[in-house]
Amino acid sequence: MSLYTSLWLFQSVYAVGLAIWLTIAVVDNLWAFRELVHAVGTTMSMAPLQRSPAIHSVLSARAVTSIRWHRLAVVGLLILKLLAFTTWWIGCYKLLIGGGLEQARPWLNLGLCAFTTFLFAMHLAGLWFAYWIREDDLQRGHLALMLWTLGAFFLFNGHWT
Repeated sequence: MSLYTSLWLFQSVYAVGLAIWLTIAVVDNLWAFRELVHAVGTTMSMAPLQRSPAIHSVLSARAVTSIRWHRLAVVGLLILKLLAFTTWWIGCYKLLIGGGLEQARPWLNLGLCAFTTFLFAMHLAGLWFAYWIREDDLQRGHLALMLWTLGAFFLFNGHWT
């Protein structure tokens, strides 16, 4: 197997894997929309800080308890996820069937931009609502996904040969 073929194979597996991940994320978020609104609302309302033992923080003034804002936040995230999902699948098609990496790269980069945007939205909103105090697993998950997008950017934009 040539270096070019092995690199294309690895990039293809990675691209399809990420496309499937985004597909599952979108399907789950649409299917369990109410649960997602509740989960986002839990963070935005800063409810974890009220669990025993309660943590009293000046940051609690940032709490947003309106379910309308929780729904709006989820809709915004879903729009970004749908954009990432759509552009990433187009990039996969271009990579696998429609011309190779040069044709796929703009689509993959657009998908990574949308993916990174919704990750930053979740991470920065989480920081705003002090999720680092009681939802540190969620914060670590967002950071790990950010590293994943960064790795994907270098994989698809690096010159490997």
